[in-house]
Amino acid sequence: MKKLLFFAVGYCLLTSCNSKPSEPATTDRKDTTPTSKTMAPQQSEFADARYAEMGRKGLAMLSSGDMKGWLDAFADNAVFNWSSGDSLVGKEAIGKYWTERRTKVIDTISFSKDIWLPIKVNKPQQGPDIPGIWLLGWYMVDVKYKNGKKLTFWVHTDQHYNSNDKIDVSVQYIDRAPINKALGK
Repeated sequence: MKKLLFFAVGYCLLTSCNSKPSEPATTDRKDTTPTSKTMAPQQSEFADARYAEMGRKGLAMLSSGDMKGWLDAFADNAVFNWSSGDSLVGKEAIGKYWTERRTKVIDTISFSKDIWLPIKVNKPQQGPDIPGIWLLGWYMVDVKYKNGKKLTFWVHTDQHYNSNDKIDVSVQYIDRAPINKALGK
């Protein structure tokens, strides 16, 4: 059930951009150009590009092993979900898991071919999507584990930012089977 819920959240986010152009609003003035006061807000819109830079910076910190810097981007009550249905709740739990993973399991990790889409959801469509700023990211991961095994794979991540620009929800879509196989699990 959890797995289905997280897939639904991701699907809602990916389909939340309304591609249908809005109809111009009518006005009583001679000039019939719609204004922000007469137009209904879009369901979603592009968000500030600085969020894409925040995503890039986060991957750079994770790659370099700056776990404190990487973790500073998260809210205290953040939730980290994987597409498999597993999750971590709270900044402390996220920090503990990823710091241990980065220092004891992963030898080196790098990210490339990244694509970022910052969007602002003004009005949720239906289901569990949350209004506010979301950063959708797609990137390739090259990882070498402490046991010498190497993997290359794609990851998709959705991150929601609270009013303080801290990540309060992160959903990572990843096939963990090759990772588990490389780690002998």
